Amino acid sequence: MGVRDVIRQRGLFASLYTDWGSHYWYTPEAGGKVAKENPTPFGKAMARLGIEMIPASSPEARGRSERMFRTHQGRLPQELEIAGLRDITAANRHLDEVYRPVFNAEFMPPALEEGSAFVPWIGGKLDDFLCETFERVVSKDACVAFEGMALQVPKDRHRMHYMKVKVRVHCYPDGNLAVFHGPRCLARYDAQGQSIPLQLQVVA
Repeated sequence: MGVRDVIRQRGLFASLYTDWGSHYWYTPEAGGKVAKENPTPFGKAMARLGIEMIPASSPEARGRSERMFRTHQGRLPQELEIAGLRDITAANRHLDEVYRPVFNAEFMPPALEEGSAFVPWIGGKLDDFLCETFERVVSKDACVAFEGMALQVPKDRHRMHYMKVKVRVHCYPDGNLAVFHGPRCLARYDAQGQSIPLQLQVVA
Protein backbone atom coordinates (compact mmCIF):
# COMPACT_ATOMS: atom_id res chain seq x y z
CA MET A 1 0.00 0.00 0.00
CA GLY A 2 2.80 2.43 0.84
CA VAL A 3 4.52 1.99 -2.53
CA ARG A 4 1.22 2.32 -4.37
CA ASP A 5 0.37 5.55 -2.54
CA VAL A 6 3.78 7.07 -3.29
CA ILE A 7 3.51 6.24 -7.00
CA ARG A 8 -0.03 7.60 -7.22
CA GLN A 9 0.85 10.81 -5.39
CA ARG A 10 4.34 11.51 -6.74
CA GLY A 11 5.17 9.06 -9.54
CA LEU A 12 7.67 6.28 -10.18
CA PHE A 13 11.03 6.26 -8.44
CA ALA A 14 14.26 4.68 -9.67
CA SER A 15 15.25 2.49 -6.73
CA LEU A 16 14.10 1.23 -3.34
CA TYR A 17 16.57 0.75 -0.47
CA THR A 18 15.32 -1.84 2.03
CA ASP A 19 16.32 -4.02 4.94
CA TRP A 20 16.36 -7.81 4.60
CA GLY A 21 12.72 -8.37 5.52
CA SER A 22 11.33 -11.65 4.16
CA HIS A 23 8.71 -9.78 2.11
CA TYR A 24 11.55 -7.92 0.32
CA TRP A 25 14.14 -10.68 -0.09
CA TYR A 26 14.65 -14.42 0.15
CA THR A 27 17.65 -15.34 2.31
CA PRO A 28 18.52 -19.01 1.68
CA GLU A 29 20.83 -19.26 4.71
CA ALA A 30 20.28 -17.58 8.04
CA GLY A 31 22.70 -14.67 8.25
CA GLY A 32 23.73 -15.20 4.61
CA LYS A 33 23.31 -12.97 1.60
CA VAL A 34 19.95 -12.27 0.01
CA ALA A 35 19.06 -14.17 -3.17
CA LYS A 36 18.76 -11.39 -5.74
CA GLU A 37 18.22 -13.96 -8.51
CA ASN A 38 15.15 -15.36 -6.71
CA PRO A 39 12.85 -12.37 -6.10
CA THR A 40 9.90 -12.40 -3.73
CA PRO A 41 6.44 -11.44 -5.04
CA PHE A 42 7.21 -7.89 -3.93
CA GLY A 43 10.52 -7.98 -5.80
CA LYS A 44 8.78 -9.21 -8.94
CA ALA A 45 6.29 -6.35 -8.70
CA MET A 46 9.15 -3.85 -8.43
CA ALA A 47 10.83 -5.42 -11.47
CA ARG A 48 7.61 -5.07 -13.50
CA LEU A 49 7.64 -1.36 -12.64
CA GLY A 50 11.33 -1.00 -13.52
CA ILE A 51 12.29 -0.12 -9.92
CA GLU A 52 15.69 -1.37 -8.75
CA MET A 53 15.74 -2.95 -5.30
CA ILE A 54 18.85 -2.39 -3.17
CA PRO A 55 19.34 -4.45 0.01
CA ALA A 56 21.05 -2.79 2.96
CA SER A 57 24.32 -4.74 2.78
CA SER A 58 26.11 -3.61 5.93
CA PRO A 59 25.24 -3.73 9.66
CA GLU A 60 25.47 0.06 9.76
CA ALA A 61 22.96 0.50 6.93
CA ARG A 62 20.57 -2.04 8.39
CA GLY A 63 20.99 -0.38 11.78
CA ARG A 64 19.77 2.92 10.38
CA SER A 65 16.60 1.22 9.14
CA GLU A 66 16.03 -0.45 12.50
CA ARG A 67 16.50 2.85 14.35
CA MET A 68 13.92 4.47 12.09
CA PHE A 69 11.47 1.66 12.84
CA ARG A 70 12.05 2.06 16.57
CA THR A 71 11.44 5.79 16.29
CA HIS A 72 8.06 5.23 14.62
CA GLN A 73 7.14 2.42 16.99
CA GLY A 74 7.97 4.63 19.93
CA ARG A 75 5.98 7.64 18.71
CA LEU A 76 3.01 6.53 16.66
CA PRO A 77 1.23 4.18 19.14
CA GLN A 78 1.30 6.89 21.81
CA GLU A 79 -0.05 9.49 19.40
CA LEU A 80 -2.91 7.22 18.38
CA GLU A 81 -3.68 6.48 22.02
CA ILE A 82 -3.72 10.18 22.96
CA ALA A 83 -5.94 10.96 19.95
CA GLY A 84 -8.32 8.16 20.96
CA LEU A 85 -8.07 6.44 17.58
CA ARG A 86 -9.09 2.76 17.63
CA ASP A 87 -9.73 1.69 14.02
CA ILE A 88 -7.42 1.34 11.01
CA THR A 89 -9.22 3.88 8.82
CA ALA A 90 -8.92 6.63 11.42
CA ALA A 91 -5.32 5.66 12.18
CA ASN A 92 -4.35 5.82 8.50
CA ARG A 93 -6.01 9.21 8.18
CA HIS A 94 -4.03 10.47 11.18
CA LEU A 95 -0.86 9.02 9.63
CA ASP A 96 -1.43 10.87 6.34
CA GLU A 97 -2.77 14.15 7.65
CA VAL A 98 -0.91 14.66 10.93
CA TYR A 99 1.92 12.26 11.78
CA ARG A 100 3.82 12.08 8.47
CA PRO A 101 3.83 15.85 7.72
CA VAL A 102 5.08 16.65 11.22
CA PHE A 103 7.71 13.89 11.14
CA ASN A 104 9.00 14.94 7.72
CA ALA A 105 9.17 18.60 8.74
CA GLU A 106 11.35 17.62 11.69
CA PHE A 107 13.65 15.02 10.12
CA MET A 108 13.63 15.37 6.30
CA PRO A 109 16.71 17.26 5.04
CA PRO A 110 16.33 19.57 2.03
CA ALA A 111 17.21 18.14 -1.40
CA LEU A 112 20.59 19.01 -2.83
CA GLU A 113 19.01 19.95 -6.16
CA GLU A 114 15.72 21.49 -7.19
CA GLY A 115 13.11 19.51 -9.10
CA SER A 116 11.78 15.99 -8.72
CA ALA A 117 13.33 12.63 -9.50
CA PHE A 118 9.88 11.02 -9.72
CA VAL A 119 8.45 10.12 -13.14
CA PRO A 120 4.68 10.56 -13.59
CA TRP A 121 2.81 7.23 -13.67
CA ILE A 122 1.07 6.71 -17.02
CA GLY A 123 1.12 2.92 -17.15
CA GLY A 124 -2.57 2.19 -16.60
CA LYS A 125 -4.08 0.29 -13.68
CA LEU A 126 -1.35 0.31 -11.02
CA ASP A 127 -2.89 -2.57 -9.04
CA ASP A 128 -2.16 -4.88 -11.98
CA PHE A 129 1.55 -4.33 -11.31
CA LEU A 130 1.48 -4.32 -7.51
CA CYS A 131 0.08 -7.81 -7.03
CA GLU A 132 1.17 -11.44 -6.91
CA THR A 133 1.31 -13.22 -10.27
CA PHE A 134 1.22 -16.93 -11.05
CA GLU A 135 1.72 -18.68 -14.39
CA ARG A 136 -0.95 -21.19 -15.40
CA VAL A 137 -2.06 -23.04 -18.55
CA VAL A 138 -5.64 -22.88 -19.78
CA SER A 139 -7.28 -26.31 -19.82
CA LYS A 140 -9.32 -27.84 -22.64
CA ASP A 141 -12.55 -26.61 -21.04
CA ALA A 142 -11.25 -23.00 -21.16
CA CYS A 143 -10.71 -22.86 -17.40
CA VAL A 144 -7.69 -21.91 -15.31
CA ALA A 145 -7.13 -23.90 -12.12
CA PHE A 146 -6.14 -21.68 -9.20
CA GLU A 147 -6.33 -22.35 -5.44
CA GLY A 148 -9.04 -24.98 -5.85
CA MET A 149 -11.12 -22.78 -8.19
CA ALA A 150 -11.84 -23.07 -11.91
CA LEU A 151 -11.60 -19.62 -13.45
CA GLN A 152 -13.58 -19.63 -16.67
CA VAL A 153 -11.89 -17.75 -19.53
CA PRO A 154 -14.60 -16.19 -21.70
CA LYS A 155 -14.52 -16.13 -25.48
CA ASP A 156 -13.30 -12.94 -27.10
CA ARG A 157 -12.59 -11.53 -30.55
CA HIS A 158 -8.80 -11.64 -30.24
CA ARG A 159 -8.27 -15.37 -30.88
CA MET A 160 -10.34 -18.49 -31.48
CA HIS A 161 -9.60 -20.04 -28.07
CA TYR A 162 -7.06 -20.08 -25.23
CA MET A 163 -6.78 -23.84 -24.71
CA LYS A 164 -3.22 -24.85 -23.66
CA VAL A 165 -2.16 -21.17 -23.68
CA LYS A 166 0.07 -19.88 -20.88
CA VAL A 167 -1.58 -17.08 -18.91
CA ARG A 168 -0.94 -15.13 -15.72
CA VAL A 169 -3.23 -15.11 -12.72
CA HIS A 170 -3.07 -11.83 -10.82
CA CYS A 171 -3.94 -12.07 -7.13
CA TYR A 172 -4.73 -8.68 -5.54
CA PRO A 173 -4.48 -7.64 -1.87
CA ASP A 174 -8.29 -7.61 -1.54
CA GLY A 175 -8.48 -11.24 -2.70
CA ASN A 176 -9.85 -10.50 -6.17
CA LEU A 177 -8.28 -12.21 -9.18
CA ALA A 178 -7.67 -11.63 -12.87
CA VAL A 179 -6.35 -13.67 -15.79
CA PHE A 180 -3.98 -12.01 -18.27
CA HIS A 181 -2.60 -13.14 -21.62
CA GLY A 182 0.38 -10.91 -22.29
CA PRO A 183 -0.77 -7.31 -21.78
CA ARG A 184 -4.47 -8.16 -22.18
CA CYS A 185 -6.81 -8.82 -19.25
CA LEU A 186 -9.07 -11.71 -20.25
CA ALA A 187 -11.30 -11.79 -17.17
CA ARG A 188 -11.63 -10.61 -13.57
CA TYR A 189 -13.07 -12.51 -10.61
CA ASP A 190 -13.95 -11.99 -6.97
CA ALA A 191 -12.22 -13.93 -4.18
CA GLN A 192 -14.62 -16.86 -4.69
CA GLY A 193 -13.84 -17.10 -8.40
CA GLN A 194 -17.08 -15.51 -9.60
CA SER A 195 -16.77 -13.39 -12.74
CA ILE A 196 -16.66 -9.59 -12.42
CA PRO A 197 -17.66 -7.35 -15.37
CA LEU A 198 -14.52 -6.55 -17.33
CA GLN A 199 -13.51 -3.04 -18.24
CA LEU A 200 -11.20 -2.47 -21.18
CA GLN A 201 -7.72 -2.23 -19.63
CA VAL A 202 -4.26 -3.37 -20.72
CA VAL A 203 -0.91 -3.47 -18.96
CA ALA A 204 2.27 -2.31 -20.65
